Amino acid sequence: MTSPDYLFTLLGAGALGAAVLPRLVARRPLSLPLVFLVCGVALQLLPMPLPMPEIDPVADRTWVEHVTEICVVISLMGAGLALNRPFGRRRWQGTWRQLGVTMPLTIAAVGLLAWGLLDWPPVAALLLAAVLAPTDPVLASEVRVGAPTDSEHDEDEVRFTLTSEAGLNDGLAFPFVLAAVALAAAGGRPTGDGIAHWALVEVLYKCAVGVSAGLAVGTLLGWLFFRAGRRAMRLSEHREGFVAIGATFLAYGVTELLHGYGFVAVFVTACRIRRAERAHGYHRVLHDFVEQVERLLTAVLLFLLGVFVAQGGLASLTWQGAVVGLLLLLAVRPLTAWAAQFGTSAGPRERVVIAFFGIRGIGSLFYLAHALGTPGFGVPAERLWAVVTFTVLASVVLHGVSATPVISRLDRLRAHRAQAGSTKPEPDEDEVAGERL
Repeated sequence: MTSPDYLFTLLGAGALGAAVLPRLVARRPLSLPLVFLVCGVALQLLPMPLPMPEIDPVADRTWVEHVTEICVVISLMGAGLALNRPFGRRRWQGTWRQLGVTMPLTIAAVGLLAWGLLDWPPVAALLLAAVLAPTDPVLASEVRVGAPTDSEHDEDEVRFTLTSEAGLNDGLAFPFVLAAVALAAAGGRPTGDGIAHWALVEVLYKCAVGVSAGLAVGTLLGWLFFRAGRRAMRLSEHREGFVAIGATFLAYGVTELLHGYGFVAVFVTACRIRRAERAHGYHRVLHDFVEQVERLLTAVLLFLLGVFVAQGGLASLTWQGAVVGLLLLLAVRPLTAWAAQFGTSAGPRERVVIAFFGIRGIGSLFYLAHALGTPGFGVPAERLWAVVTFTVLASVVLHGVSATPVISRLDRLRAHRAQAGSTKPEPDEDEVAGERL
């Protein structure tokens, strides 16, 4: 058993690393999640291995579910607070295409691959497809929008689309995960009543509650932060960042008590708080605090994921399972997302980048842990964990190595075009972000 003193040492070193590493790896083909993942693997594989905790997501399913849940909801609040672009049908056109076209096509394609290539029963194939469908707001820091600003037009299409997509599709994957859970509970045989219940309750009701609760909580908190009559109640006057955690858990908890989708509510709450006073500097305080907490949780979870892999977490992985994960990252997501972006304001290069960076991560681990609380999928839990873990591992490596060079290249091209077409000595951020590549 790992001693508490050793765990304190690891946590302290991890916290300091989470503070220092982003600056050390900036502008390099590395990412913070990739560094901590490699550290977890390396420390476990030392010739004289250190006393690492034993990681077993099957036996410790509840623990895994709740820790990943916390990480995702905090990340969703950070993503929503960072978005400067006002909500709108046309302004968010690329996001709607990703949610309405890319996500359903991805679920269908991965489900067919799991059914045909892995020879899994339909209920397990659906679960794998639903678990791997959402992109991840936690591991996508290199391709996300930055800290909130007072401009509505300084976000390029790539960063905005990937951030808003990840903010919403984490919640919208829930109906499909719950469909697989319901099928497993029913022995894999859908009924007309079951399908009607799923459509009315799991899709319509819970999504509506998630959006409504998010708007209500966000409106209340926006008033409390910026417009409360008494100064002591007007929290923006005191600039305390930890309030963002309170807003996150309040929105999530209230929505879950109403049997809605808390992930959706947290993101909507954050967007509604931004709308209450878009240019206020308090948004930066809230966002920076959330980002610090998120970075620390990400470091811990990716380190433990690396330890799990080194301890044999992929022992149940077959070559067919690895092929399904790679096809998702290299073919299914790129092709479906690229096609979905036609007709949006994104340029040809931007469509390619949006399509490629379908990062899978902590959200997939949460969904799998949540779903496996129900038996009856017809596939050993270890095999499901192996395929999902491999896909997340491959995504962390592939996207972690490529994100900085690719995004930096787009930024240089945008700046060059803006400079060539501007009458000013230096084009402003809005002009640069508005260039379509």
